[in-house]
Amino acid sequence: MIQREALKFLRSWRNAPHRKPLVLRGARQVGKTTIINEFAREFDNYLYLNMELAEDKRPFELEQPVNDMVDLLFARKGIVRDKGETLMFIDEIQQSPQAMAMLRYLYEKLPQLHVVAAGSLLENIVDIKASFPVGRVDYLPIRPCSFREFLSAINRAPEMTEIKPELTRSFHTEYMALFNQYCIVGGMPEVVQYYADTHDMVNMDRICAQLLRGYLDDVEKYCRGNKLTEVVRFIIRHGWNEAGSIVTLGNFGESQYKSREVGEAFQLLQKAMLVELAHPSTSAQLPAIPEMKRMPKLFWFDTGMVNYAAGIRKELIGANDILDVWRGRIGEQIVAQELLATNNDINTHRTFWTSGKGKSGAEVDLTWIVDSKLIPIEVKTGHNAHLKSLHSFMDASPIDVAVRVWSGPFSVDDVQTSLKHKKFRLINLPFYLVWNLESIVRKELERESGA
Repeated sequence: MIQREALKFLRSWRNAPHRKPLVLRGARQVGKTTIINEFAREFDNYLYLNMELAEDKRPFELEQPVNDMVDLLFARKGIVRDKGETLMFIDEIQQSPQAMAMLRYLYEKLPQLHVVAAGSLLENIVDIKASFPVGRVDYLPIRPCSFREFLSAINRAPEMTEIKPELTRSFHTEYMALFNQYCIVGGMPEVVQYYADTHDMVNMDRICAQLLRGYLDDVEKYCRGNKLTEVVRFIIRHGWNEAGSIVTLGNFGESQYKSREVGEAFQLLQKAMLVELAHPSTSAQLPAIPEMKRMPKLFWFDTGMVNYAAGIRKELIGANDILDVWRGRIGEQIVAQELLATNNDINTHRTFWTSGKGKSGAEVDLTWIVDSKLIPIEVKTGHNAHLKSLHSFMDASPIDVAVRVWSGPFSVDDVQTSLKHKKFRLINLPFYLVWNLESIVRKELERESGA
C-alpha cells in the first residue's frame, strides 16, 4: 500500500534545484520504507542501508573522504554502480550518530546524490542524543493513508480530483458508505492492504494488535526502568479512549500520574508522531496563538487504531451516521486526521477555538488556516441556527466563510448569526470531501473578496 501524496512529494524533491537530504518522519509501521522502495524504482542505482546492521553501519564510522565512503558502500553491497542517478536510503538512522552527522557532508560534498533517511522515532527521541544537522536536511512527514488513498487501494472510485463538489449529490450515498468503511479500517498501510485483499473487518484486529504491541515494545526496550516509561506505556494502552476529547493531564485516564509526568510522556509521543495535543486559541483571527495553559484536545495518528484500541469498532460498523458514534468524537478524530493527510509541512499543527469563558463558553471543534485566514470547522449535524459556537466565532471573525463537516450532501448556505446578525456563508462539507477543504474554502473567499 503506497501513500500517493508522499510519493508525489518525493518526485518533486528529486527535481528540486537545491535539494537537501530528506528525513522521513512518522509513526512505526506507517509505510516509510515501503514508500522509498517504490520510489527507488525510478532510479538507476539504489543503495539501501540499515543502521541496525553492523556491516552497513561500519563504513560511516571510518575516517575517509565522503566519495570513498560511498564507493565502499556499493562495494560492500556487491552492487555495480551504473551511470545515472543514485538514491541512497539510510534506514533506522537513529542507530548511528555518525550517519546522522554524515548527512551534512553528503549535502555539501555530493549534492548530486539523492539521500533519504528514516528511523523509529521512539528510539530516536529517548535513546539517541545526536541530532540531525540543522539547516542541512529537509523533513517529510509520512502519515496514515488518506481517504483518497484508501479508495485507490480498494479500487472502488475514480480519482477524486476529477469530482466537483456541486456534482456529488448523485453518488453521495455511495461515497458516505465508502467513507464509513475508511473510518472503520483507518489508514495504516498494512491494515488497508489486508482489507483491500480480503474485505475482512473481523481479522483486521490481529494486525492492529501487532502494531499496538510494537509501540509498547519500543517503549519497554528504549525507556526501561523509570517513571517516564511507565506513563508512556499507560497512555499507549489506555489513552485511545480519550481521542477527540479535551483532556486534563493531571490524573489522565483516571490514573494517579501528575500533570508534569503525563506532560513529559505526551511530549515524547508527539515527537514520535503517535499523538498530538491540540491547544485552543481564543482569537478568531490570525495570529491565533495556542494557549498552552488551557486544556488541550487529544488526537491520535490513526482512527482505525483508535477504533481497535478503544473497542468501538462494532459500534461504528452498526452506525447509520459517523456522528452518532462516541458522542461525535470519532467524527472529529477522522476529520482532524484527514486535514493532515495531504499536508507535507512537518510544522503543521491542529488547533481549536474557545471563547475563553470557562466550561460554559463557546467552542469550535477545529480551526484551519487557508490563505492567511483562520477558518472555523464544526463537525456536527443539525439546523444552521443551532450551531451556536460557530455563530460566536463568526461574530468575532473578520471573514464571512465557515465550514461544517457532516454526513449530508455538499451545499453552501447563507446564514446569519443569532446575536449580531452578521451574514456569512456556511460550507456544508461531507466527510469524503475534507481532503479538498482548502480548495473549496479558497473559492468562497475569492467570492467574498470579489475576485
